[in-house]
Amino acid sequence: MRILGIDPGLITTGYGVVDIQSGNVKILEAGTIEPNTKDPFELRLSKVHLHITTILKVHHPDIVVLEKLYAHYKHPATAAVLGHVRGVICLSVAQQKIKLVEQSVKRIRKALIGNGNATKIQCQEFVKRLLNIKSPSFKLDASDALSLALGQAHMMRYQLI
Repeated sequence: MRILGIDPGLITTGYGVVDIQSGNVKILEAGTIEPNTKDPFELRLSKVHLHITTILKVHHPDIVVLEKLYAHYKHPATAAVLGHVRGVICLSVAQQKIKLVEQSVKRIRKALIGNGNATKIQCQEFVKRLLNIKSPSFKLDASDALSLALGQAHMMRYQLI
């Protein structure tokens, strides 16, 4: 099973592709999409769309896991902006006819670490150990995306979803 996890954001979108076979987990690609913040809004969205579409065409995942939208009531504009980013990601996935699921951060953290309130750093350290990532410059957005992919795989394996 090949899974692509995506942590959406207009400034930084994290992504991570893992391949899981016979209980072995292999990272195929992980990184971030960082549109130029000085570009117009529509060009930034276009960059996310094109990059995600390329990843889908290169890796042909069986499933894409997208982080569920969470917005704080004090920052309603953030939800609108994230909605646009999520929309272009959903469009890319639909165009490639790949199954899309959404998972909350808390559910993924609970599946991976056993604590839905684990910190981003705790999740990053777990992902780095599990996937044997040595890079000190491994970004949180990429590790969040890999967490989504790994958490989905864990829940599917133990039929927790």
